[in-house]
Amino acid sequence: MSQSIAANPDRLLPADPGTRSIARALLERVQDLPIISPHGHVDAAVIEQNTPFPDPAALLVSPDHYVTRLIHANGISLDNLRAGGATTPESREIWRTFVEAWPLFEGTASGYWLRTQFDSVFKLGADLGEMSADASYDAIAAKLIEPGFRPRQLFKDFNIEVLATTDDPLDNLASHKAIAEDPTFNGRVLPTFRPDAYLNIAHPTWSANVDRLIESAGDGASGYAGYITALENRRRYFVEHGAVSADHGVLTPATLKLDGAEAERLFEFARAGKATAEDRDTFEAHMMYQMGRMSVEDGLVMTIHPGSSRNHHTATFNEFGADTGHDIPFAVNYTEAIRPLLQDFGTAKDFHLVLFTMDETVYSRELAPLAGFYPSVYLGAPWWFLDAPDAMLRFRSAVTETTGFSRSSGFIDDTRAFCSIPARHDASRRIEASFLARLVAEHRVTEDRAHELIVDLVDASPRRVFKL
Repeated sequence: MSQSIAANPDRLLPADPGTRSIARALLERVQDLPIISPHGHVDAAVIEQNTPFPDPAALLVSPDHYVTRLIHANGISLDNLRAGGATTPESREIWRTFVEAWPLFEGTASGYWLRTQFDSVFKLGADLGEMSADASYDAIAAKLIEPGFRPRQLFKDFNIEVLATTDDPLDNLASHKAIAEDPTFNGRVLPTFRPDAYLNIAHPTWSANVDRLIESAGDGASGYAGYITALENRRRYFVEHGAVSADHGVLTPATLKLDGAEAERLFEFARAGKATAEDRDTFEAHMMYQMGRMSVEDGLVMTIHPGSSRNHHTATFNEFGADTGHDIPFAVNYTEAIRPLLQDFGTAKDFHLVLFTMDETVYSRELAPLAGFYPSVYLGAPWWFLDAPDAMLRFRSAVTETTGFSRSSGFIDDTRAFCSIPARHDASRRIEASFLARLVAEHRVTEDRAHELIVDLVDASPRRVFKL
């Protein structure tokens, strides 16, 4: 068996030998820096309880919509890819299906991340395509039961310094508290306030969520006033438990400032089940403005990631639920949509607003100019479908001439897959090295300055933007 290409030290670096040499030196400068992960979806309880990872299929295939969507697109039913946790013949059969489909992932970001994990985390020693499905399954399964292959040890081995989770506003954050108080654990696991299901009237459990929110945190107030009070109180609770940001997954980046009476009217219409689609959009835009106001007051960094048509295939959603591979990007308009919020808070002291997109056309047209003027605005890293080598290079090319390097958030891995974190951050560092190496080779940036810039991009930027 030949060595996996994931072991090649020059992966993702420029093909030109001279530029590659510059990139190697830049990569070496940051390769061993700690991982700062200010946005992701790993469950804090996994870290707190040091829970063993499940079998190979349940860990690497079934929950990863990047993986299952592409296999599904090539004619395999999701029924054949989504099983439970125990190491069973069913799980092994899922793995066999995945290995048979492995050639489909050539050239994809998912293929790159997985190949890197197989080499550097699971130590397969060969490319997956050159091993039998059973041999690779057994090798990974054996790794998963090793005492040193538990989340806390891997947290240390991966050199993670900060890991942020994504949490419901009414979560008691018990796992975060336990981790923070554990003297044997040296990293930081921070909660993130994610109120989508409490702001979006169209969410199927919105009304029930609001009832629970007001009852638990409304300080005895009712209606819209109790709702706003409860959100403010829960945000403060998150701040007290180490949170640095509030994350918002919205359909569009619309913001709108309503007067109190109109906001209360729409709120009561929604509670009575009378809100129209237009009412729902208006109220959510108003609440995004309110989230900005609250961030100015309580200091939480505000991150917005719009532009995904969720659950595009109704039949698949009805059978398998959300996050199953059929969330599809669409074009967004940032300039006018975000303006009401920026009119009032764009220059507010210490307000940090990180804007993400899945619509590449807005990078140079809208986001870079916004971040190039407003002190509050930072460019979110390429996200979701854009979290890929060529797309990350396009991002740097699109925004740097307008904003330079100081206005970006640092890399965001946005992952639920704990074992993919080092692979994703390594890929980002290689891309930053490649981009900077080209500027050095073209005599647009000095090599000394490039070494300073890459440290800033990898380490100082996420600390600065997320107030770490």
